[in-house]
Amino acid sequence: MTWRRLPGDPATRCLAGACALALLACLPLGMATQGAVFRYLAVVDITRSMTVTDYRLGNRMVSRLDVVRQALREAIAGLPCGSQLGLGVFTERSSTLLFEPIEVCTGFQDIAGALERLDWRMAWAADSRIAAGLLDAFQSLAGYQADVLFFTDGQEAPPVNPRYRTRFEGVRGRLGGWLVGVGGNTPMPIPKFDETGRPLGFVAEDEVPQRSTFGLSDMAPEDIEGYHARNAPFGSAPSGGTEHLSALREDYLRELAGASGLGYRRLEVGTLAETLLQPEYARPARVFVDLRWIPATLALALTVLAYRQGRFRAAGVATRARPAGFWRAALPWRRGRLSAADP
Repeated sequence: MTWRRLPGDPATRCLAGACALALLACLPLGMATQGAVFRYLAVVDITRSMTVTDYRLGNRMVSRLDVVRQALREAIAGLPCGSQLGLGVFTERSSTLLFEPIEVCTGFQDIAGALERLDWRMAWAADSRIAAGLLDAFQSLAGYQADVLFFTDGQEAPPVNPRYRTRFEGVRGRLGGWLVGVGGNTPMPIPKFDETGRPLGFVAEDEVPQRSTFGLSDMAPEDIEGYHARNAPFGSAPSGGTEHLSALREDYLRELAGASGLGYRRLEVGTLAETLLQPEYARPARVFVDLRWIPATLALALTVLAYRQGRFRAAGVATRARPAGFWRAALPWRRGRLSAADP
């Protein structure tokens, strides 16, 4: 058997091989193997307090909602292919799904685009009944067979009446996952905006309810100033407070996590990926391993070698007709061995 030499000089043949390998890298090359994947439903609090800017990214202050968007984008980029993420929002007392879990590799751009469009103006009501919204997530999302990521700062608005706390006994354990606390420890003013998103200052003390006025007070009537059973069950005295300022209500969120059976994590920049990859939430599955990087890498290597060979020729280095001469010329550690006696 005789071998035919490809036409052209070694650099041309190298470029031809690189083109062939690049075309091969465009094909769906891969193999199926057993691996671990994850399936999450992320529900993001979009109520007004999530616009508080108490995170620092680089040299600028950003809002809690901005940090959630970026953290989720970075975290799903670190999930293994075959994993899935769905996205929903919370406001008032409801958790509403925007889209069901989709595969994070093929659907990355769609997920990232949806995250970028999350905005407080999507909210359909101003209240923030977080416990009720978490309960609604357990009731409405359990059928998707996914673990939940519930992002919130924990600030209920209006404040919770201790007599009427949300109870999770009937749904505890339906969902696994994390209650993720968002925000800083220092109370910060809550921004106000017009309908176009233009800032209008900050929420004042008299613009938000400072106490619960739902149901019966948890105080004894004789301890309530201005108490009237029908007209003023919470009294008639002006109610001052700090509900117009917002900080992470971490103790309350830990309490909710314990009651609902979720884990609790505080959102810090760059830490969400580690939370999502916890082994207790991994699911065994047959996954497709992409092997296109192999021909793509070889194509790049051949392109570099062709470039180097062209440089040697321009410098007056003789090009050998046999392939062995090309490799000696192209590889830097063999360059010193070239001589007129080389075959």
